[in-house]
Amino acid sequence: MKQNWYKILAVVLLAYVVIWGFLGHIPSQPILHETARNLYFHVPMWFAMFAMLGVSVWNSIQYLRNPLMSFDDKASEYANTGIVFGIVGIATGSIWARYTWGTWWTNDVKLNGAAIGLLIYFAYIILRGSFTDEQQRARISAIYNIFAVALLIPLLIILPRMTDSLHPGNGGNPGFKPMDTEHTMRIVFYPACIGWICLAFWITSLRLRIRKLIALNQD
Repeated sequence: MKQNWYKILAVVLLAYVVIWGFLGHIPSQPILHETARNLYFHVPMWFAMFAMLGVSVWNSIQYLRNPLMSFDDKASEYANTGIVFGIVGIATGSIWARYTWGTWWTNDVKLNGAAIGLLIYFAYIILRGSFTDEQQRARISAIYNIFAVALLIPLLIILPRMTDSLHPGNGGNPGFKPMDTEHTMRIVFYPACIGWICLAFWITSLRLRIRKLIALNQD
């Protein structure tokens, strides 16, 4: 039970988010209207992605300090989960854009930055698959992983705040906070972030167990 607490938390929080996210009251939002409910699903995907990529790069650093393959395995799987959540984040964002901005994709700095960031991590997957020597793959991938996350921060956090952006809270646009005076969105949004992050850890733990089973069968 002690090892599964985050799994239970993920189930409870996401059940709450899905039910209250679709049925609960939200404040009136100009332009967004009812599509603002996507805040509970789209934005937490990026939180989960950053959490997974952060843990991934931490394991890459640990590998460079102490070259154990367990660190490389964790770096790889946490990155893979982060990429999946990034893809879902772009997909939910594209659907949201279609119903609020009238197009699936627009020349927005944050959208373009997200696309470039995912391409960087797609290259990480390709890089890992181009080596046959495990130690060489782990070492070079660890170095690449550190630079990849360093590029992701300005692409998704810094640049959108410095230039014009359609996203709420960026480029001079007001965020949700001034409109959510009764905290009706925050009581769902924060649990959503925690719930999706817990789910991401759960997925990664399963992937790591599968990797261990495959390694045992090969031996």
